[in-house]
Amino acid sequence: MDTVKPISSLGATLLVAKFELKKILFNTRGLIALAAFALVWFLILWYPVKQASIYLFSPDFKQFLAALFGESSVSELFSWPVAEMAIVWIAALYLFPLFSISVSADQFASDRARGTFRFLTLRASRDTLFFGRFVGYMLIQAILLLFTLGATLILVAFRDASLLLPAISSSLFIFINIMIVLLPFTATMAILSLYANSAMRATIYAVLLWAGFSIVSAILNYYLPGLDSVMQWVLPGAQLSMMINTSGLGSLAFAPIPLIQAAVLLLVGRTYMARIAL
Repeated sequence: MDTVKPISSLGATLLVAKFELKKILFNTRGLIALAAFALVWFLILWYPVKQASIYLFSPDFKQFLAALFGESSVSELFSWPVAEMAIVWIAALYLFPLFSISVSADQFASDRARGTFRFLTLRASRDTLFFGRFVGYMLIQAILLLFTLGATLILVAFRDASLLLPAISSSLFIFINIMIVLLPFTATMAILSLYANSAMRATIYAVLLWAGFSIVSAILNYYLPGLDSVMQWVLPGAQLSMMINTSGLGSLAFAPIPLIQAAVLLLVGRTYMARIAL
């Protein structure tokens, strides 16, 4: 008689991730969130990104950006070979983390509120659930980012097909960087959704957390300017303003910050998951 081979921990984690992906893509709440995401990015692509080739390299617009962010903060931005990709880079750096906070807020909160968490742990270990759902939500965000970059490439191809190759190269760097940036945001929301009893409350906790850290960072930067670089390693997203003025391989210089943050947060989340009462 054939015996059933037990599934490995990695296989179980990927199975949970696949289930989360299907749940979001075919769930009413998930579809509403995806529709809102699509609408926001349609407006961004149709207006600022589509017009980027006209305005980005004009002297007046350069002066405007230099006055807004500081000349040293945007000099590298004008070296992008494709204007549309430069605009998408700026928008994605700030909008995708915000969307990550929203879409990742319900990793565990609803299950804890409904009392189904205890049932799930009968079918899979806590580690499998924690890391599986984290991977699942990262996959969801990866798909959304790919759709965004794909739509941008279509705009570039319609404007000038000769720019398609450098645009694809820029898209690759944008995808890698944004996915790395999203790691600590998604990990933070995993912890907060374990603590909160609803996705809304987890989102509120996230807003309070980032607002509180931003205020503390501003105060420390005023009285102790040397600690500003330390805060980059504490608060997810603190390095985003500096990443604007990067392109190509140079944009990966900040990758260690979110990678280390994500590793620490996942360790904290795993420990908290193992100790909480269900």
